[in-house]
Amino acid sequence: MQEYSRLVGIDVGKKRVGIAQTDLLKTIASPVGTWNPEEAISHLKTIVQQNKVERFVIGWPLEPDGTEGRSTAMVAAFIKKLEAVIPDVPISRIDERHTSVKAMQLMIEAGIPKKKRREKQRVDKIAAAVILQHYLDEYEY
Repeated sequence: MQEYSRLVGIDVGKKRVGIAQTDLLKTIASPVGTWNPEEAISHLKTIVQQNKVERFVIGWPLEPDGTEGRSTAMVAAFIKKLEAVIPDVPISRIDERHTSVKAMQLMIEAGIPKKKRREKQRVDKIAAAVILQHYLDEYEY
């Protein structure tokens, strides 16, 4: 019998953390919401308590040339806190370059009005879903 679980995508920012999760078959990523970094870890703990979470997939902010930049230290610090609170869930880092642009394109294609597309928290949670969907597509879940 197949054991169902979820993957959880995370887009870490200075002010907000976008969170997305897969369905139980791990075929599609859907946005969950955005929280400040401290609340996000608490919310991730709740997700793990309520669901079997196989893995966290965190966007790794590389520079356009592929090198690590200023933001990688911030994301590394978030990962360290997350590992301390939820040590049993493995974490994968995935290149997040252009995810916000892709999130904006998806909102345009979905017909979301311009005013709502300007809401940064909306972009952040959709970016988390883009990161997670890229992982699903890349690793053929």
